[in-house]
Amino acid sequence: MRKSKKSRKWLRNLFLTFALVIVAGLIYSVYQYKSGLAMADDGPYKDDGKTYDPFEGADVQFGQINVLLLGSDARDEDGRSDSLMIAHYDQTTNDVKLISIMRDTYVDIPEHGMNKINAAFAFGGPELVRKTIKQNFDIDVNYYAVADFKGFPKIIDLLAPDGIEVDIPYEMSYGIGMTLHPGKQTLHGDGLLGYVRFRHDRLSDFGRVERQQEVLTKVKEQIGVSSLMNLPKLLGVADSYFDTNVDNKTILTIGKGIVNGKSSMDTLRIPIANSYEDKRTNVGDVLDIDLDKNKQALEEFLSSKDNEKND
Repeated sequence: MRKSKKSRKWLRNLFLTFALVIVAGLIYSVYQYKSGLAMADDGPYKDDGKTYDPFEGADVQFGQINVLLLGSDARDEDGRSDSLMIAHYDQTTNDVKLISIMRDTYVDIPEHGMNKINAAFAFGGPELVRKTIKQNFDIDVNYYAVADFKGFPKIIDLLAPDGIEVDIPYEMSYGIGMTLHPGKQTLHGDGLLGYVRFRHDRLSDFGRVERQQEVLTKVKEQIGVSSLMNLPKLLGVADSYFDTNVDNKTILTIGKGIVNGKSSMDTLRIPIANSYEDKRTNVGDVLDIDLDKNKQALEEFLSSKDNEKND
């Protein structure tokens, strides 16, 4: 009888301890989430005031998740997307693949004809971008996320609190509201935003896309357990600066997979090298691409298990 009572008492104490841990975790998560919301009081999506046409993304197949990432620029008065990427996540291997599509890529936009791909966002939001990608490149996208660039520094500082080391080849200042000096240095949120947005050099948008991929790859390398602990705060910030249909459960699943697994990140730029030519059209200067060559490169990139960065 004495042993039975001790056993019940031990089990009761264990249950109470477990319950307290759960309650403490919930309180911590709520506090962190509200703290994130407070950090994002100027976010354009804070009050859910912006709406898009229903997104009809394909169902996830075989654990292969494609998320359409769109960067919006408040300075762009016609509402075109400033950057366009597809993030591919493999739930089996936890590997990430990042595809950047140049915004001046000349494509057929459904019901609008030939235009720069970044015009699709202005014409019909994320759903029309999804349709455009499907029609031209035959890639199914499952989710979307529209990011306001004002939130980039705060999110980067949460994911990489120690900053990101970059090697700046020359002075960068025009159009980014700051001056970045040449040389190796560690940049934090605002500095990194300037670094990834600068495009007034001989490489123009090509250099900017390369820097965006560089920074995202280095941020991914820094994601660890501390980043997972900051996830509630990160979601709070993202609620105000992101409009997305990715549910929190999926975000948590991807986050845990990246943190716990030995994952890699590979990158690709569309158009690939030697597959396009500069062309003057009625919509301005565009990148007239070899569609078949780029579709093949995309298919090989997504199906390959071990990719090298495409120049």
